[in-house]
Amino acid sequence: MWQTVLAVGVVIYLFLSLRIIKQYETLVVFFLGKYWKTKGAGPRFVFFIFQTSVRVDMRLRTMDIPKQQMMTKDNVPVTVNGVIYFKVFEAETAVIKIQDYGYAITQYAETALRDVIGSMSLDSVLAEREEVGEKIRETVAKETKGWGLTVDHIKLQDVEVPDDLKRLMSRQAAAEREKRATVIKAEGDRMAAENLQKAATIMAKQKGAMQLRTLQTIDGLGPTASNTVILAVPIELMDAIQAFTKKK
Repeated sequence: MWQTVLAVGVVIYLFLSLRIIKQYETLVVFFLGKYWKTKGAGPRFVFFIFQTSVRVDMRLRTMDIPKQQMMTKDNVPVTVNGVIYFKVFEAETAVIKIQDYGYAITQYAETALRDVIGSMSLDSVLAEREEVGEKIRETVAKETKGWGLTVDHIKLQDVEVPDDLKRLMSRQAAAEREKRATVIKAEGDRMAAENLQKAATIMAKQKGAMQLRTLQTIDGLGPTASNTVILAVPIELMDAIQAFTKKK
């Protein structure tokens, strides 16, 4: 009888000790409070009373860097938030050395974000988001070295500036666009004037060019009845006057 009870007790004990570890998980096992081994995916036994375990997710994780206000190098207040992408590559190190590695790495990212933004001007922050994120990533990776973690990316999500500064930036952008439009128009006028000057020089040298140009202009008016063309002086008379002037 006692053998049956013992067998049933052993079966129950083994059943309660069974752990199913998923493909993306790692099991860190402690024996009497001391690190024993790390187990991979599949059915694993953790004999309770003597052993304890911690599951660690080995997938890429994303955590928000909370929105916070800070000052840029040129004393402009901005509000910035971001996202940090990291994962665990040494489960036992992350569990043993860090109480809550997710919270800890987020705190480091917040500090690094303030330091990097504070060393840059507003224009640089707005124009170089990728570079800012990479600087923060390098800082966090250096500070968390030896934690069993790897920081893949840090991205800035929103960079908010005060409303009055937004209006100033909008006016500045409008002024820049107007300036470019004025320069382009002036350049076009200059090129048109040069072409007209060249055309006038060619027409003055070529005999009959002015008459041909006049006929082309008249022909371009089209056959519409509403178009009326009045030539005050015949072209032949103008040529005669010019010839007489040259003889004089």
